[in-house]
Amino acid sequence: MKVIRFHARADLRLHEEPVPIPETGKQLVQVKAVGICGSDLHWFAEGGIGNTRIERPLILGHEFAGIMENGQRVAVDPAIPCGRCELCQRGNPNLCEKIIFAGHGEQDGALREWMVWDEKNFFPIPESFTYSDGAMLEPLGVAIHATDLAHLKPGMTVGVFGCGTIGLLIVQLARLSGVTTIIASDKLVHRMEAASSLGAKKSIQAVDGVEVRELMAETGSRGVDVAFEVAGEQAAVETAFASVFPGGKVILVGIPANDLTAFPASEARRKGLTIKLVRRMKYTYPRAIDLVSKGLVDVRSLVTHHFPLTRAAEAFEVAQRREGIKVMIDV
Repeated sequence: MKVIRFHARADLRLHEEPVPIPETGKQLVQVKAVGICGSDLHWFAEGGIGNTRIERPLILGHEFAGIMENGQRVAVDPAIPCGRCELCQRGNPNLCEKIIFAGHGEQDGALREWMVWDEKNFFPIPESFTYSDGAMLEPLGVAIHATDLAHLKPGMTVGVFGCGTIGLLIVQLARLSGVTTIIASDKLVHRMEAASSLGAKKSIQAVDGVEVRELMAETGSRGVDVAFEVAGEQAAVETAFASVFPGGKVILVGIPANDLTAFPASEARRKGLTIKLVRRMKYTYPRAIDLVSKGLVDVRSLVTHHFPLTRAAEAFEVAQRREGIKVMIDV
């Protein structure tokens, strides 16, 4: 089978390897579509993510869908928690310290024609779904978890700072939650336009100092009840804290390149803010499938580029340049 392995920064190579053989409790799946995530780009550009660094050639990819040997079309949850530790038993499997996650650390991911994965992690998708739709359920799951943490309520005002895939999914989920005013920002005009088309009342270009002024003008100097930082950039973090109303929440979704997030403690303390950080997702696939199948969340329009597996390096370069929104590799 064809496999793409990440060897070093910006170094992806095509390999030929044997098709894996399933062990007990595992199933073989033919991979059909793999989305390139922001965390994949951290590996590609920096040789790792956070304090986890590349130690051997790694197969990236954790947003994926495919077809099982019995013909069932499935989306695949990339996270396999242990299910036995205190964190899992308390209902926080996404925080499991023994979690196995596709395309991270020592665990190979989905950028290959076939892979073996835990049979509990396969979720059947409707015939109306493309394989790309199935792969998009993973970032939608992250967005669902982020909005769950925010406890959104009808009538709230929300800011979304960073309009990549997850930011645009949060815009849609906020709209579904009854949020009456959604204000979005991004550096790129085409992403601002996407946010407006998907439910943002106002989209603001991220330029030094402009975001907060325009947001405050839009909200009558009040600010937002919940600020989602989804850019992974320090400027977006600072904008989120400056924009939120006293007693509100800041939800940090983005992953910073230098593994450091800072905020003005005096402002956060004075406002009495609640700060929450998003670690992947919990059990979200059934909800995500339901939302997409009923047409309540649009994932398909967010996929702007398709590449074959053999052009994976080019796909990563396009994603790194942020030319579109979601770049999909069709295996």
